[in-house]
Amino acid sequence: MSEKNGVIYILTNPSFPEYVKIGYADNIDKRLKQLNRSECIPFAFRVYATYEVSSRLSDLKIHSIIDKLNPNLRSVENFNGKRRVREFYAMAPEDAYSILEAIAVIHGCGDKLKIAALSEEEKAAEQTAQEIDTESTERAANFSFSKCQIPVGAKIEYYDNPNITAMVVDDRNVEYNGETMSLTALAKLLSGKKYSIAGPKFFKYKGEWLNDIRHRLGV
Repeated sequence: MSEKNGVIYILTNPSFPEYVKIGYADNIDKRLKQLNRSECIPFAFRVYATYEVSSRLSDLKIHSIIDKLNPNLRSVENFNGKRRVREFYAMAPEDAYSILEAIAVIHGCGDKLKIAALSEEEKAAEQTAQEIDTESTERAANFSFSKCQIPVGAKIEYYDNPNITAMVVDDRNVEYNGETMSLTALAKLLSGKKYSIAGPKFFKYKGEWLNDIRHRLGV
């Protein structure tokens, strides 16, 4: 096998922040284009760090080290009777980087290890992914006005403009401009957000965030 400089890479993806992808590429830009060609994932892969190496398949040694340290970190599943072993590890990118850093230091090649800087577009995508994840978690716990001790007829304020108010009409709905709707529907209307969101995150009652009231009362 011919020798060729390539990189062991650590990739992250906001679509599944609990995992990192560790692999080898002769050309990291080309590899990213291959991975990001798929429309099956909401967000693109991005480079967290690279470690320049002089031989291919060097990533297999890294895989072996991680698998020996903790065999439960790697993504492995049985699908249609076949065992699928992937290059994904349930670990923080900082932890994956520490492993590469230790190897680089041992071999005196610290200068070949580089952390990539995120572009503004990538930062924005990560922020959006985090917001969606937070919204999903908060949305799973249904909000109840009565449990939060907010009575029917009470006024709630939109966080971005206290002059925008809605009136509580029942345990889960409010009235805004003569129309009855859920908190989520009103939050999407006022915020302009397209994805599903958690309505309580956008409103206050007597100056206190609805989410804070829910957490304070443990409901």
